[in-house]
Amino acid sequence: MQLHLIRHPRPAVVPGICYGQTDLGLAESAAEVAARLRPLLPQSFALHASPLARARLLAEALGTPRLDDRLKEIHFGEWEGRTFADIGSAIDDWAADPLGFRAPGGESPREMAARVLQWLEVELRDRPQIKDHLVVVAHGGPLRAIAGHLLGMPPERWLGLDFGCGQVTRIDVESWGVVLKWFNR
Repeated sequence: MQLHLIRHPRPAVVPGICYGQTDLGLAESAAEVAARLRPLLPQSFALHASPLARARLLAEALGTPRLDDRLKEIHFGEWEGRTFADIGSAIDDWAADPLGFRAPGGESPREMAARVLQWLEVELRDRPQIKDHLVVVAHGGPLRAIAGHLLGMPPERWLGLDFGCGQVTRIDVESWGVVLKWFNR
Protein backbone atom coordinates (compact mmCIF):
# COMPACT_ATOMS: atom_id res chain seq x y z
CA MET A 1 0.00 0.00 0.00
CA GLN A 2 1.20 3.48 -0.81
CA LEU A 3 0.40 5.86 2.04
CA HIS A 4 0.59 9.52 1.02
CA LEU A 5 0.67 11.99 3.91
CA ILE A 6 -0.16 15.57 2.94
CA ARG A 7 0.04 18.56 5.23
CA HIS A 8 -2.54 21.24 4.54
CA PRO A 9 -1.56 24.39 2.59
CA ARG A 10 -0.27 27.42 4.47
CA PRO A 11 -2.98 28.70 6.80
CA ALA A 12 -4.15 32.31 6.87
CA VAL A 13 -2.76 33.21 10.27
CA VAL A 14 -0.47 35.91 11.60
CA PRO A 15 2.96 34.54 12.62
CA GLY A 16 3.34 33.96 16.35
CA ILE A 17 -0.25 32.77 16.94
CA CYS A 18 -0.83 29.46 18.68
CA TYR A 19 -3.34 27.43 16.73
CA GLY A 20 -4.13 23.76 16.74
CA GLN A 21 -7.81 23.06 16.32
CA THR A 22 -8.61 26.69 15.55
CA ASP A 23 -10.39 26.48 12.21
CA LEU A 24 -8.37 28.73 9.92
CA GLY A 25 -8.73 29.54 6.24
CA LEU A 26 -5.92 29.24 3.72
CA ALA A 27 -3.25 31.69 2.60
CA GLU A 28 -2.94 29.87 -0.73
CA SER A 29 -5.38 28.26 -3.13
CA ALA A 30 -6.36 24.67 -2.29
CA ALA A 31 -7.05 24.05 -5.99
CA GLU A 32 -3.55 25.20 -6.98
CA VAL A 33 -1.90 23.06 -4.30
CA ALA A 34 -4.02 20.06 -5.36
CA ALA A 35 -3.04 20.54 -9.01
CA ARG A 36 0.63 20.63 -8.00
CA LEU A 37 0.35 17.49 -5.83
CA ARG A 38 -1.93 15.40 -8.05
CA PRO A 39 0.90 14.06 -10.30
CA LEU A 40 2.62 12.68 -7.18
CA LEU A 41 -0.42 10.62 -6.14
CA PRO A 42 -1.60 7.24 -7.44
CA GLN A 43 -4.44 7.19 -9.97
CA SER A 44 -6.92 5.81 -7.46
CA PHE A 45 -6.86 6.01 -3.68
CA ALA A 46 -8.97 6.20 -0.56
CA LEU A 47 -8.94 9.78 0.72
CA HIS A 48 -9.14 10.72 4.40
CA ALA A 49 -8.85 14.14 5.99
CA SER A 50 -9.16 16.23 9.08
CA PRO A 51 -12.43 18.18 9.04
CA LEU A 52 -10.63 21.44 9.86
CA ALA A 53 -10.96 23.78 6.85
CA ARG A 54 -7.24 24.05 6.11
CA ALA A 55 -7.05 20.27 5.51
CA ARG A 56 -10.61 19.66 4.30
CA LEU A 57 -10.44 22.25 1.50
CA LEU A 58 -7.34 20.63 0.01
CA ALA A 59 -8.82 17.15 0.39
CA GLU A 60 -11.99 18.25 -1.38
CA ALA A 61 -9.88 19.66 -4.22
CA LEU A 62 -8.31 16.18 -4.54
CA GLY A 63 -11.54 14.16 -4.36
CA THR A 64 -14.24 13.14 -1.91
CA PRO A 65 -12.64 12.67 1.50
CA ARG A 66 -13.81 10.73 4.50
CA LEU A 67 -13.53 13.31 7.28
CA ASP A 68 -12.46 12.11 10.71
CA ASP A 69 -12.09 14.16 13.91
CA ARG A 70 -9.25 11.89 15.03
CA LEU A 71 -7.09 13.46 12.29
CA LYS A 72 -7.42 16.97 13.76
CA GLU A 73 -4.37 18.83 15.02
CA ILE A 74 -3.63 18.90 18.75
CA HIS A 75 -6.07 20.93 20.83
CA PHE A 76 -4.24 23.71 22.67
CA GLY A 77 -7.21 24.57 24.90
CA GLU A 78 -6.94 28.08 26.36
CA TRP A 79 -3.84 28.74 24.24
CA GLU A 80 -5.81 28.54 20.96
CA GLY A 81 -5.66 31.86 19.11
CA ARG A 82 -3.30 33.51 21.60
CA THR A 83 0.13 34.85 20.74
CA PHE A 84 3.13 32.94 22.00
CA ALA A 85 4.29 36.20 23.59
CA ASP A 86 1.01 36.32 25.55
CA ILE A 87 1.42 32.69 26.63
CA GLY A 88 4.85 33.65 27.93
CA SER A 89 6.92 31.40 30.15
CA ALA A 90 4.26 28.64 30.17
CA ILE A 91 5.92 27.55 26.92
CA ASP A 92 8.89 26.48 29.06
CA ASP A 93 6.69 23.86 30.77
CA TRP A 94 5.87 22.43 27.36
CA ALA A 95 9.55 22.41 26.35
CA ALA A 96 10.36 20.51 29.57
CA ASP A 97 7.85 17.74 28.72
CA PRO A 98 7.10 17.93 24.97
CA LEU A 99 4.98 14.77 24.89
CA GLY A 100 3.18 14.94 28.22
CA PHE A 101 2.46 18.65 28.63
CA ARG A 102 -1.15 19.76 28.24
CA ALA A 103 -2.13 23.40 27.81
CA PRO A 104 -5.05 24.35 30.12
CA GLY A 105 -8.23 22.84 28.68
CA GLY A 106 -6.33 21.12 25.86
CA GLU A 107 -4.70 17.80 25.17
CA SER A 108 -1.12 16.59 25.32
CA PRO A 109 0.83 15.53 22.23
CA ARG A 110 0.75 11.99 23.64
CA GLU A 111 -3.08 12.13 23.80
CA MET A 112 -3.27 13.54 20.27
CA ALA A 113 -0.99 10.76 19.01
CA ALA A 114 -3.12 8.09 20.72
CA ARG A 115 -6.29 9.19 18.89
CA VAL A 116 -4.45 9.45 15.56
CA LEU A 117 -2.84 6.02 15.96
CA GLN A 118 -6.20 4.52 16.91
CA TRP A 119 -7.49 5.82 13.56
CA LEU A 120 -4.45 4.37 11.77
CA GLU A 121 -4.82 0.97 13.43
CA VAL A 122 -8.47 0.70 12.38
CA GLU A 123 -7.75 1.97 8.86
CA LEU A 124 -4.89 -0.46 8.25
CA ARG A 125 -6.81 -3.36 9.77
CA ASP A 126 -9.89 -2.64 7.65
CA ARG A 127 -8.05 -2.17 4.33
CA PRO A 128 -9.25 -5.02 2.11
CA GLN A 129 -5.86 -5.39 0.42
CA ILE A 130 -2.38 -4.17 1.19
CA LYS A 131 -2.28 -2.99 -2.46
CA ASP A 132 -4.93 -0.32 -1.85
CA HIS A 133 -3.58 3.23 -1.71
CA LEU A 134 -4.39 5.76 0.98
CA VAL A 135 -4.05 9.55 0.96
CA VAL A 136 -4.34 11.47 4.24
CA VAL A 137 -4.65 15.27 4.36
CA ALA A 138 -4.06 16.50 7.88
CA HIS A 139 -1.76 18.54 10.11
CA GLY A 140 1.85 18.41 11.25
CA GLY A 141 1.16 16.75 14.61
CA PRO A 142 -0.99 13.87 13.35
CA LEU A 143 1.30 13.29 10.36
CA ARG A 144 4.34 13.10 12.67
CA ALA A 145 2.54 10.50 14.80
CA ILE A 146 1.57 8.38 11.78
CA ALA A 147 4.98 8.50 10.09
CA GLY A 148 7.00 8.17 13.30
CA HIS A 149 4.95 5.20 14.44
CA LEU A 150 5.11 3.40 11.09
CA LEU A 151 8.85 4.02 10.77
CA GLY A 152 9.48 2.62 14.27
CA MET A 153 10.82 5.87 15.67
CA PRO A 154 10.53 6.56 19.41
CA PRO A 155 7.91 9.27 20.07
CA GLU A 156 10.60 11.59 21.42
CA ARG A 157 12.04 11.76 17.87
CA TRP A 158 8.77 12.49 16.03
CA LEU A 159 9.25 16.26 16.33
CA GLY A 160 12.17 15.85 13.93
CA LEU A 161 9.70 15.00 11.16
CA ASP A 162 8.98 18.46 9.78
CA PHE A 163 6.09 18.14 7.31
CA GLY A 164 5.98 21.15 4.98
CA CYS A 165 2.69 22.90 4.25
CA GLY A 166 1.21 21.81 0.92
CA GLN A 167 3.71 18.96 0.54
CA VAL A 168 3.33 15.20 0.31
CA THR A 169 5.32 12.33 1.83
CA ARG A 170 5.08 8.73 0.65
CA ILE A 171 5.45 5.71 2.90
CA ASP A 172 4.97 2.23 1.46
CA VAL A 173 3.40 -0.25 3.88
CA GLU A 174 4.15 -3.81 2.80
CA SER A 175 3.38 -7.15 4.41
CA TRP A 176 7.10 -7.43 5.29
CA GLY A 177 7.60 -3.88 6.60
CA VAL A 178 7.54 -0.15 5.92
CA VAL A 179 9.66 1.99 3.58
CA LEU A 180 9.94 5.79 3.49
CA LYS A 181 9.97 6.41 -0.28
CA TRP A 182 10.19 10.22 -0.16
CA PHE A 183 9.57 13.14 2.14
CA ASN A 184 8.13 16.63 1.55
CA ARG A 185 7.66 16.74 -2.21
